[in-house]
Amino acid sequence: MFARNLRSRVRSGEITSSIRFWLTPRVRVGGRYPLADGHIKVTRLQEIDLSDVTEATAREGGFESLAALMETARHGRGERVFRVDFVFRPGAPGDGLSDSGG
Repeated sequence: MFARNLRSRVRSGEITSSIRFWLTPRVRVGGRYPLADGHIKVTRLQEIDLSDVTEATAREGGFESLAALMETARHGRGERVFRVDFVFRPGAPGDGLSDSGG
């Protein structure tokens, strides 16, 4: 799930990646996950080092700073860092209308 203030930017296509701290991956490449009036389709999942998360990475994900990203993303027991790339598609997952071009 995305922070409420990021959801419209995900739906507009402005944000297409997210950094997640998990014990194990919670999504899979090709997976479709509901979001408001559509869904996201995961196009890439990559485990990365914490040192790979930079100010630029934070801005790509819609955050003002690395500190803001860390404050939001780092919660719970997750120790591994994942970069999730995705596209937003209108419509429900599997409706047959929303998957052209991706």
